Amino acid sequence: MTDSRIDEPVRGGAGRSGDRRGLVVVLLAVLLAAVLAGHRAIPNAHGLGSLLDSVTPLLGLGVPVLALAALLRRSRRALVAVLVPATVWILTYGGAWLAPAAGGGLAGVRVASQNLRAGNPDPTATVAPLAESGADLIALQEVDDGDRLAPGLRQRYPHRAAVSTVALWSRYPIRDSAGVDTGLGWTRALRAVVATPQGDLVVYVVHLGSARAGQTATRDETVRSLARTVGADRADRLVVLGDLNTASTDRVFVPLTRLLRDAQADAGRGFGFTWPSRLPVTRPDHVLYRGITPTAAGVLRTPASDHRAVTAGFRW
Repeated sequence: MTDSRIDEPVRGGAGRSGDRRGLVVVLLAVLLAAVLAGHRAIPNAHGLGSLLDSVTPLLGLGVPVLALAALLRRSRRALVAVLVPATVWILTYGGAWLAPAAGGGLAGVRVASQNLRAGNPDPTATVAPLAESGADLIALQEVDDGDRLAPGLRQRYPHRAAVSTVALWSRYPIRDSAGVDTGLGWTRALRAVVATPQGDLVVYVVHLGSARAGQTATRDETVRSLARTVGADRADRLVVLGDLNTASTDRVFVPLTRLLRDAQADAGRGFGFTWPSRLPVTRPDHVLYRGITPTAAGVLRTPASDHRAVTAGFRW
């Protein structure tokens, strides 16, 4: 009769080999837990620490892999060790899947933001789901030709503000708008004052510097520049919409989280990943806010773009 007891010593070298294999799983589990808990302590050499921050939620996929390895090796101690990264992941990210804490109630203003993708062959098809979602404000980035979008948006959104490759389309009057310098060397952000039925709302539409592995200096500076601008803005009610090229788990994002709250974290469910659109693994697109209350937040898949759109509703 075969003995299937876990960690039972076996004659010869097989038992020692099994113990060593179990030890490998234990060590990997401890390493995974350490990375999950302390990823921001890893040096940000050449932007690699920032990249790790951005994908850290996905490291939870390592837990079932390690659990399976522990079962295959029939190692009780390995199974116990796997509980450590599992617990760290749940405590750190599990709340994203619970019922939204700040959600509920009817939205007074609904917003959406979409990176259209430069060279998009059919931007009208991309923005159509945003209009159909009932958004009152639509923020767009990587706009090649705003006139191509006008026929599909003008009827529902008669008010528009645009600077360079960013634009805001609104159901409500835009009382004022101006470009915002984020340190790129050219203007790729705007600030607008929208006269909503509930009162004025300051809206930033932003496309920050791009980030690549080992090349994040420009992006990092644009995040800090936007934080300085928003920090100096005296508006009571304010939202930032756009492609910030930075995940909320990234250490570089901290200057913004000190000033603004994240609608997805407060009123959405799940991580709200938006890029790449076919199989999103991170969320560079954001709805950040202050002075208002989010009622809902989510992600909307749109055609012809490499980003999914982000949406949110607010009341005040």
